[in-house]
Amino acid sequence: MSTLLFAITEFLSCALFSSAARCDSLIVMSDTASLKSENAMITEDDVLAFLRDNPDFLNANLEALLPEKKRPRRGEVADFQGYMIERLRADKSKAVETTREIIENSRANMNTQQRIYAAVLRLLEARSFNDFIHTLTMDLSSLLNVDITSLVVESDGADIPHIQMQGIRMIPAGTVDGWMGDKLAILESHIGGHEAIYGGGATLVRSQILLRLSIAEEAPAAILAFGSRDPEMFGDGQATDQVLFLAGVIERAMRVWLSVPV
Repeated sequence: MSTLLFAITEFLSCALFSSAARCDSLIVMSDTASLKSENAMITEDDVLAFLRDNPDFLNANLEALLPEKKRPRRGEVADFQGYMIERLRADKSKAVETTREIIENSRANMNTQQRIYAAVLRLLEARSFNDFIHTLTMDLSSLLNVDITSLVVESDGADIPHIQMQGIRMIPAGTVDGWMGDKLAILESHIGGHEAIYGGGATLVRSQILLRLSIAEEAPAAILAFGSRDPEMFGDGQATDQVLFLAGVIERAMRVWLSVPV
């Protein structure tokens, strides 16, 4: 069998019995003038054109279409049906696993969404600014299933009205931009907690979310941090739409409590 015929056979065998990824990467070496380059990819159109020009090819090469380990010995009948059943079973197992992952991710997203909604409602129930800060730094931890929550606010060394209270940690001016850059949210896994953010609870933190809070143009920069002892609870690549929604609610509520314009 020539190199081109061998390539066509391998391509058909791949298409019938192997994964699409393997078929997509099938590159053949050709010694015929019909292939334009030394390393040309056999496409579906090439195969269809070849079969139209050679209608007896499949009948003459049925055994060659089976993977080598499944090819029958001389005199035996090629078991195409058995091999197709094996492939269908493998495809079914893959589909079941993919479906399971989708369901688990959907359940996790729904659980997170419900926790975010509960946190928002609790923040809206605050009767005073002190109650609001207590809810923010204490109650949200249990509502969101994290180990520690911290509100970190920049200070230039002077007193900042309304925020010199328990539950708020102070950092030097410019620190937020140094940590966050131009990002609104940072999710990190397998880390050590930062004492400037979590104080004595920093030793617990192995993963975290940092949310930039833009309260008002005249207000100091701030970060809301959630830390977890689970090193994989948060990580780069996770969706941030729900936690950014929570950050937006907190920003608007703080403007109301502090009576500051946007």
